[in-house]
Amino acid sequence: MDTEADSTDKSQPFEIKTEDITEHDDKPRPYLCTVCNVQFTKKGNLNEHKLTHSKELSYSCTQCEKRFSTQRYLTYHMYLHSTKYKCTECGKCFNNNRNLAVHRRSHSGEKPFECNVCSKRFTTAGNFVKHSRIHSGEKPYKCHMCDKAFSRSGDLNTHIRVHTGDKPYKCHMCDKAFSQSGALSTHIRVHTGDKPYKCHMCDKAFSLSEHLYTHMRVHTGDKPYKCSLCNKSFSQSSSLQSHKRHAHSNRRPYHCPYCGKLFKTNSQLKRHVHIHTGAKTYSCRHCSERFTWLNQLKSHLLKSHNEGTWFTCHICQKKFSRNGTLKTHVRRHEGVKPYVCNHCPKRFYTASELRLHQSVHSDVKQFCCSLCDKSFKRADRVKKHFKRCSDNFSDVYAVLFS
Repeated sequence: MDTEADSTDKSQPFEIKTEDITEHDDKPRPYLCTVCNVQFTKKGNLNEHKLTHSKELSYSCTQCEKRFSTQRYLTYHMYLHSTKYKCTECGKCFNNNRNLAVHRRSHSGEKPFECNVCSKRFTTAGNFVKHSRIHSGEKPYKCHMCDKAFSRSGDLNTHIRVHTGDKPYKCHMCDKAFSQSGALSTHIRVHTGDKPYKCHMCDKAFSLSEHLYTHMRVHTGDKPYKCSLCNKSFSQSSSLQSHKRHAHSNRRPYHCPYCGKLFKTNSQLKRHVHIHTGAKTYSCRHCSERFTWLNQLKSHLLKSHNEGTWFTCHICQKKFSRNGTLKTHVRRHEGVKPYVCNHCPKRFYTASELRLHQSVHSDVKQFCCSLCDKSFKRADRVKKHFKRCSDNFSDVYAVLFS
């Protein structure tokens, strides 16, 4: 069971000292079970555990069908039947109110422990302490087979299996095996479809607790991941990384096989390729119209068939087929420019406006004239040039072949 020590100052739940916390899951575990590779802090605990691999389950519960290898395990189990510390959400029982309170956070999504370095929050004090070592660099758990060291004992135990190649946790429904019990438990949900982590504010349920925590930000509006280059915040770290690639990075590793144009993401490249292929993968269910982009189809359904929901500006009553377009529009009313150039103080309403501006600071010429191979930084410049170039080419052609 998860346990944690409370902060000594009850009025300051977010300020805790790591030395005041007992980390029950982070102690050295030198005693190894040779059957299942589970490790223990004490030899007596290992000996007791070994009995669980015995077929003799002599001690049976009088209130349910469970059986146990030792009287101690049975006594503890029987106590849970009579305990008053029972979760009203899932029925799980605990031996004290503190453990029950910690468990309830798995349903509420509450994270009372906040890192004062990066503002990341945690459900338990133990997890907070483990996280704090990321910033301090402390790695007290060292591998005796190589030079690697770890901030958590569990990571060391898992790492040792790299040397041994051991995967003791096997799925009984397929052939997959895992080096960690948690990975097996998560994998089994693929077969069972189990989603034990339920949102208490809507009907959604999740197979992983971290997915529930991320989902809860939809209700709370919490956006803990802040961009260091502009004022935008995000509810997920992956969204922040995507934003940095789109808005602030000049790296373009993806190139078009048709025209050589460079892109920051693979999804941008895929959308661009439609220009060359002319593929129209989105078809209207009401008529024969087809569209290259999904937003074109949604706009068509609204305008031609009155299907869907218009998004209306509360300031000027202008209607939009996409909520994202409405948000960008409202920014122009409010004068909010969240996209900041990292080369100069200029700010912009949209990421596309920022990208267009950043070409001023860059030497990259990603647009090329197909007639004379001259390159340009901006698309509008190459279009103007191409018109002039094609007119000149036509004049030369007329003189040569007249």
